[in-house]
Amino acid sequence: MVEKSFSDLVTDFLVFCELDRNYSQNTIRMYSHYLNTFTNWLQTKEKSYSVKDIDESVTREFRLYLSRYENPDKGFLKRSTQNYFLIAIRAFLKYLTRKGIEVMPSDRIELGKMPERMVKFLDHEQVNKLINTPDTSKNNGLRDKAIIELLFSTGLRVSELTKLNVDQINLDTREMGIIGKGGHARVVFISDRAAESLSRYLTVRQEFGAHWKPLFIRFRGKVDKITDNGEKMRLSVRSVERMVGKYAVKAGIPVHISPHALRHSLATSLLSNGADLRSVQEILGHKNVATTQIYTHVTNTRLREVFEKYHDR
Repeated sequence: MVEKSFSDLVTDFLVFCELDRNYSQNTIRMYSHYLNTFTNWLQTKEKSYSVKDIDESVTREFRLYLSRYENPDKGFLKRSTQNYFLIAIRAFLKYLTRKGIEVMPSDRIELGKMPERMVKFLDHEQVNKLINTPDTSKNNGLRDKAIIELLFSTGLRVSELTKLNVDQINLDTREMGIIGKGGHARVVFISDRAAESLSRYLTVRQEFGAHWKPLFIRFRGKVDKITDNGEKMRLSVRSVERMVGKYAVKAGIPVHISPHALRHSLATSLLSNGADLRSVQEILGHKNVATTQIYTHVTNTRLREVFEKYHDR
């Protein structure tokens, strides 16, 4: 049996990600980019490499290459970006082991140490300012307020929000099932205030295409309302990001705010008000509780009490 080439095995892995892991096309594209970069880098070496030749010395040399690589337009790679390349190689090696190919164990690849992550979130007053900024006398304003309310109520990622369809919304139960990052399913809950905003938005939304699938649509653009399912009218991730940023400026919020900041704000609010870490993990759809723990350093009221009691006495 002829041994497959490095690039052929990468192709097999990407097909595995799509068919067996059900990863999003965006994730597959990024894995393809990271692994093709690694493959191209190997091809610059004097030696011809197979997957069995990948060892700690090779991956460490690749790490050094990433650390020193400078894009003429964007500068040096961030440490987080460098780690994404290594994570992709880890996943590739795990796949090869699963297929019975003898390769280096994936956990032998060490990730670069990351600086402590700073969480950007809004306090209660800022969230209310942001929510009340859209002009609800206009269709766009009704939609935008519903989006901001829903982001804060559910902690949805912006990509999850833009994929929502009308038939997923149940304003009676005020909960909905989401297939999130990595194909993981979870249930999210719609607050009373968010449900009210959604109800007002849906009233005008139905006038533009009652049979259209997308929940959040743009109100401009030509479309055949009879035969089209409204996909062309679906609001994009970039549109929502621009919209949230625009209202943050109007609301007088002094830092740049993205939709993800509302997800951070929900987590911070829940933990500050006594929610347990595991429950917040489930609501946000974090695979690992360690990801949720980034919020604890900003919500530890006990530490604040100790600080205020003993500082400068």
